[in-house]
Amino acid sequence: MTGKALRGNTITYGEYGLVATEPCWITANQIEAARIVMNRTMKRGGKVWIKIFPDKPVTQKPAETRMGSGKGSPEYWVAVVKPGRVMFEIAGADDEVCRKAMKLAAYKLPIKCKIISKAEQKAAQAAETEAEAAKAMASSS
Repeated sequence: MTGKALRGNTITYGEYGLVATEPCWITANQIEAARIVMNRTMKRGGKVWIKIFPDKPVTQKPAETRMGSGKGSPEYWVAVVKPGRVMFEIAGADDEVCRKAMKLAAYKLPIKCKIISKAEQKAAQAAETEAEAAKAMASSS
């Protein structure tokens, strides 16, 4: 889980996104709880996209079991999330409702998150490329 997210770090479908700021395993139950609270907040008025999927099984052995006798059975499934990953996207409702839904969804997750809009993300990317260009110009002269 070291490093930043190289894929899934842009808003592609919706207008607002919930971005992870820490690395973490997010369980299927946590993803479902966030989805439910977003849909209820928007009163099914907008659209929600879930951009993470729990495809990693976590195994556990039964309590008070002796060492050996193989690997435990899968207990739950997790999605591995790196910083910068856009986990959820929302569109189709007004700005205040979208931000409130994202805030409530962030409470359901075990990590710190930030809410970004598509316009904010484009401005940040433009500023980043401009800084890289200025840095390249300074190093070449």
